[in-house]
Amino acid sequence: MKRVIASAMLALTLGVASPSMAFEPESDQPIKLMIADWSSMLIDTEILNIILSTYGYNVEKVVADDSARYPGFESGDLTIALETWQTTQDEAFTASVATGKVLDMGELGPHAKEDWWYPAYMEEKCPGLPDWKALKDCAAAFAAPETAPKGRYLSGPVSWGGHDEERVKALDLPFEVVHAGTDAAMFAELQSAYERKAPILLWIYEPHWAPTVYAGSFIKFPPYEAACYSDPSWGENKTAAYDCGKPEGWIKKMAWAEGEKVWPCAYDIVRKFTMDGKEVGELVYEVDVKARPVEEVAMEWAKKNEAKWRSWAACAQK
Repeated sequence: MKRVIASAMLALTLGVASPSMAFEPESDQPIKLMIADWSSMLIDTEILNIILSTYGYNVEKVVADDSARYPGFESGDLTIALETWQTTQDEAFTASVATGKVLDMGELGPHAKEDWWYPAYMEEKCPGLPDWKALKDCAAAFAAPETAPKGRYLSGPVSWGGHDEERVKALDLPFEVVHAGTDAAMFAELQSAYERKAPILLWIYEPHWAPTVYAGSFIKFPPYEAACYSDPSWGENKTAAYDCGKPEGWIKKMAWAEGEKVWPCAYDIVRKFTMDGKEVGELVYEVDVKARPVEEVAMEWAKKNEAKWRSWAACAQK
């Protein structure tokens, strides 16, 4: 009963009649939506929470590390994740799907890119950028007191993976990798450095607001190939892997395979759930820069895009 009341209240917030009175969810077992420590994941997942809750599903949001999620999905402790980035999770995701316990639920929509990025003003201090080899000669331009004379590279939270330490070693770059504690802290440091025109080299990803708000470029590493990560004889360094840039490509949705038997309509909704990359960047800007609550931004999107998400939920309206 509480679940139905919550659904009705949410529908009133949206300003529509509650469809949960006509649609009975297949199960009242909780659908456990994975959330992680970056803003687009939080926003996308909250939008899905609004949609599923509107149709009466019992939804829980569960925090999980990006790289350590897979046993949870294979066991059913986690049900759905909307963002699995090829840039860092390709191998682990492919292996998990191969177990038969995890489903590839299709692409979210945006093209994923993430790698080392610097503000345009750093090109005066480091001629030769964006070529990665320029970093060998001007590491001091990116140094911080705790890393000098080596340069400082601000990487994402450790849970994101990314192989930055291995890349530094394989390409013999005179840099130290420092991991941000959170996504928000990383971009707060970028904003502060950019305003002061202070040196900074950090992990930037797209879709995101930062590459559109701040002038800058990604470092051009040797292009990624699968062999770069698996075959040390490939590439610049014949004795070490990871001597290339990061892969780029899809952002996929994933789910616990057994859950489709429990909530077939909810799984259909998730497969149809898509977002535009530019749209995602704009939503993240509202949260990160304007400091608006994730729940408020997600609800605003749901109100503006009701026709879109209703079309995803045709199975709940028969």
